[in-house]
Amino acid sequence: MNKHILAAVAVIACALGIGAAWSSSAYDQRALAALSDAELMKLPVKKLFSSFTTPAASMKSRPIGFYAKGCQAGAEALPIDGPAWQVIRLSRNRNWGQPVLVDVVERLATEAKASDGWNGLLVGDMSMPRGGPMPSGHASHQVGLDADIWFKPMPGHRLTAKEREDIKPDVVAPNRHSLDTSLWTEAHARLLKRAASYREVERIFVNPPIKAELCKWATGDRSWLAKMRPYYNHNYHFHIRLKCPAGAANCRAQAPVRPADGTGCGNELAYWMGDKPWPKPPKQTKPPKPVKPPPPLTLASLPAECRAVVTAQ
Repeated sequence: MNKHILAAVAVIACALGIGAAWSSSAYDQRALAALSDAELMKLPVKKLFSSFTTPAASMKSRPIGFYAKGCQAGAEALPIDGPAWQVIRLSRNRNWGQPVLVDVVERLATEAKASDGWNGLLVGDMSMPRGGPMPSGHASHQVGLDADIWFKPMPGHRLTAKEREDIKPDVVAPNRHSLDTSLWTEAHARLLKRAASYREVERIFVNPPIKAELCKWATGDRSWLAKMRPYYNHNYHFHIRLKCPAGAANCRAQAPVRPADGTGCGNELAYWMGDKPWPKPPKQTKPPKPVKPPPPLTLASLPAECRAVVTAQ
């Protein structure tokens, strides 16, 4: 091996516990390709996938695995600026996705600006260049079919890099029962309805009071409401999840959305507006015992095809 490959192998050895701390800056796909299958399987995936700054461009675009357990090949980057969107939190390098996701985000941005009174989208996390588990923030977003869109409308100027890091969200649902009516507008409802109308969209996650407001607001054909799924921690953004694209053989689909009443505005919403799904803080009578953290997830926990994604140029 030449000295560059040897240096990269040293970095990987660190990841396997045969050296000092992890350094993601020295990654080299040639060195990864030189590892045995057994050595690859031991690599911790959160550190591994977050170290890549470029996609597996030599591979055909496809999502691999499940939304919360997989990776992606042939990802595309959503441009950080468009006619009706801006990407924020650029330091995370999470504006990557399958081509269909990039298309949906761009289409939603331009159509909502043209027809729904929405100035433009602030786009948060999509996926990392090769997908996979993120070091923080999400369990899903691993296969290039998820995107977070902020409820805060895009400002009328091009944000600086610092502004994109520092911008504060609009928390439209400050608690699990109500909306902040000083922030929520009918334009929010029109934006969500448009996103749900796209055939590629499988479901959209929002906090329960947002779903409740949409159920009150919607008239006529209300079938799109079935895609609006109440869920925790979606009070300042909504989370778009796409279906597995046709022909994506190794993409594992989520169960179809089929609420009993056709909209999810009945018993399903009542459940989420109640107390049952929300965890209660444990009563502490004694200081909690230290809990040993679980070992890090390794490449062995992901679909086998993710090995090729890791070593691809």
